[in-house]
Amino acid sequence: MRGDQAPPPDSPSTPSTHLTGTTHWLSGEGFADITKLRELAAKYERQAAKVQAKIARYHTKIERLRHTATLLREKAEKSLERLPEYQQEMTQHERTIQASTSQQTTHTIGSDITSLHYRIRQLQQKIVDAQHKARRIEHRAAIRTQQAAVLKVKADRLNDQVRAAQAEAQNYRKRADRLQLASEGDVPHSGGGAAPPPPPPPPPPESGETPGEHDQL
Repeated sequence: MRGDQAPPPDSPSTPSTHLTGTTHWLSGEGFADITKLRELAAKYERQAAKVQAKIARYHTKIERLRHTATLLREKAEKSLERLPEYQQEMTQHERTIQASTSQQTTHTIGSDITSLHYRIRQLQQKIVDAQHKARRIEHRAAIRTQQAAVLKVKADRLNDQVRAAQAEAQNYRKRADRLQLASEGDVPHSGGGAAPPPPPPPPPPESGETPGEHDQL
């Protein structure tokens, strides 16, 4: 070997398996799969949140309808509060008419008796009107209650959709986590160890010797 001939350049060291595996992982299909799984999980979570907002609006309408129905029923009961008073007054007029009729010796009916009959008819009309008003108000309350029940059924169905969407989102998220853990666990074990260290540099030449002297000898 000639003394002035430089040693062959060291071949570039092979990159470690960890870096190679990581680069392949970050730019390969595994990273895309995890991104797609997490994108699907976010999509289902967004759908669940949207449906939950709709359910909240349904519940607000349900409570409003129930409150309106309660107010209408209270109004219907209030319209019937004076019925006992009307009936009592009618009974009193009937007794007065009976007493006046039994004391009369003639068959002629006086104006006092006819006025009592007219008063009784008025009271009967008031009772019928109050009952009709109460039934009409109760019918409106029943309609509000029915509407609330329909919305409640819709809200329950939407709750099922929310649970299904959340389950799908959790499923995709778990799959992404498992795939990421499996891929990260495979990277350090696929190369069988790190690259060997580079060789040490040659010792410096002694004083008084020219390079290549030992080779000429």
